[in-house]
Amino acid sequence: MTRVSATSRVLAILGDPVRHSLSPAMHNAAITALGLDAVYVGIPAEAAAVPHVVRAFEAVGIAGNVTVPHKITVAQLLIRLTPIAKELGAVNTFWPENGRLAGDNTDVAGLLDALDRLDAAGPWLVAGTGGAARAVAAAARTRGTTLFVVSRDSARAREFVAWARDLGVDCFTDDGRAVETVINATPLGLKGEDAFPVPEARVAGCRVALDLVYAAGETRWVRQCRARGMRAADGRVMLVAQGAHAFERFFPGTVAPRAIMSAAVERALLA
Repeated sequence: MTRVSATSRVLAILGDPVRHSLSPAMHNAAITALGLDAVYVGIPAEAAAVPHVVRAFEAVGIAGNVTVPHKITVAQLLIRLTPIAKELGAVNTFWPENGRLAGDNTDVAGLLDALDRLDAAGPWLVAGTGGAARAVAAAARTRGTTLFVVSRDSARAREFVAWARDLGVDCFTDDGRAVETVINATPLGLKGEDAFPVPEARVAGCRVALDLVYAAGETRWVRQCRARGMRAADGRVMLVAQGAHAFERFFPGTVAPRAIMSAAVERALLA
């Protein structure tokens, strides 16, 4: 168990909600395994509070992560961004650097890791238009695959497509064409009673499903997709992969203990 003292460095995950996050369990396991003097906690914050929280973090040098729905907002508040974070306009990782907070987006690397494990071919269909969906667009560009976008808000879907095309992605609003891989980049699934992010009829013929949400026993949507014969996974693989990249930002020169982080996530999901 992490030992906390007056000298312990504080790291945090910022979101709304944040209670479901397994990042504290994952990062604290890594901190303990490496004998580091630090502790990682969750900080819930509504949208109106985010600018104040970020400035407070900057004032005292707190590093950490950002989860839904604040990834785009935090990117707009930080002066120093890595090239990929600046390009996507979305941040999931931040750390103090010369008195300011710097931001990165490690979701793209984590997402590619998860999709590679599933042997995900294109075209892809993504549900959502927020910060996580922006990481999907960057991953689609990296893999050179066409991306279709579905959203409950058709105007936002069109805006996202225009943004993704400017990024260099072969991107379209969903028009029903056949896709090989479907990705949930919405918060749907955090609650057991949530509707599926994509209508069941739309996944007919798809071979792979990746849900960026994770839950004990996997999300209902993942179980449904697997029952249809698809290769399917929830967000835990991406969580660990992006978390490892973030951890190495928090502690430069340290190799993240991925096996320990993965085991901590699995234990937390069973608790």
